[in-house]
Amino acid sequence: MTPIDLRSDTVTRPSPAMREAMARADVGDDVYGEDPTVNRLQELVAARLGKEAALFVPSGTMANQIALRSLTEPGDGAIAARDAHVYLYEGGAGAALAGVQFTLIGSDGAFTPEELRARASSAWRTRTTAAAAGSLPSSRCAG
Repeated sequence: MTPIDLRSDTVTRPSPAMREAMARADVGDDVYGEDPTVNRLQELVAARLGKEAALFVPSGTMANQIALRSLTEPGDGAIAARDAHVYLYEGGAGAALAGVQFTLIGSDGAFTPEELRARASSAWRTRTTAAAAGSLPSSRCAG
């Protein structure tokens, strides 16, 4: 079996079988909840995670920004691992869309619980620390 590299939507190219599956897939407008494939995927993920619902988004950047906006208020702080995608590659979206300011900790895309506790408890006297973000193993740091 050929491995599928999920670091980016441009790294792995669809095989002929994958293209055939896409061509045959039932489709509909996901905005109106009419795409049966997306609906099945969301239901499956929600069931596997024991959640009421799940939401499919087409990119990791979109997922990161939804998480930041839903977990923070404008003016909050967010702690990110040095070299985290959310900080380096999302064009300032955390500040522009969620109104958060990042503080970077750790090294090589990771941080320890001790580093997180130290930064969250002592560094920010005027802002609420509302979110923390690391990097996936397949990112620039570890992949």
